[in-house]
Amino acid sequence: MKPGTTSAACIALLRRDFVLTWRRRGDALNPLLFAIIVVSLFPFALGPEADTLARIAAGTIFVAVLLAMLLSLDALFRSDLEDGSLEQLVLSPHPLALLIAGKVLVHWLTTALPLIAVVPLLAQLLHLPANVLPVLLTALALATPLLSLIGAVCVALTVGMRRSGMLLTLLVLPLIVPALIFGAGACNAAQAGFAFTAPLLWLGAWLALALVLAPLAAAAALKISLT
Repeated sequence: MKPGTTSAACIALLRRDFVLTWRRRGDALNPLLFAIIVVSLFPFALGPEADTLARIAAGTIFVAVLLAMLLSLDALFRSDLEDGSLEQLVLSPHPLALLIAGKVLVHWLTTALPLIAVVPLLAQLLHLPANVLPVLLTALALATPLLSLIGAVCVALTVGMRRSGMLLTLLVLPLIVPALIFGAGACNAAQAGFAFTAPLLWLGAWLALALVLAPLAAAAALKISLT
């Protein structure tokens, strides 16, 4: 692969972000621990009755995973801004949207993928019916990259502000409510024995749209924030 090409730049960026995440693996584990702690508290608050926990299991896990991912969004561009590499990305001759898509991919792989991997354990803790677990995993596999893409746009808008955590939360939360409604709705429909394909198809359609538009919007927002 020739140095200086767009593909070489993307691979170098992916390698750099993975190395930085590994060096800060303690911080990377915070969302995972947050989700586990939140879900673990519900049996203590509601009691150990399996029927009660099973009714709220899918929604509880879905909310815990999305909130855990929200904790890590602020760091998506923050370290790059502090060390000056974010300006280098903006000034790079390579497509900024493609570079941002690479950073979003690293964020999803290092944050959402471990959360999805631990979902079967959380489902056992809340007595989620076995037939609902595949639907929950599918819904999370569609909703979590959607959150990463939407979050990238919102982070790009607020990256130049100090203490922007609250503003970022206010921007992201209304945008992910539809994903939460359709994802949890698909799980509830599966648990009740109804058709659950339509909500998953809606999530897939929004994800396909976000894959195209979110990196472009984040690139434009980043240029505005740094000017």
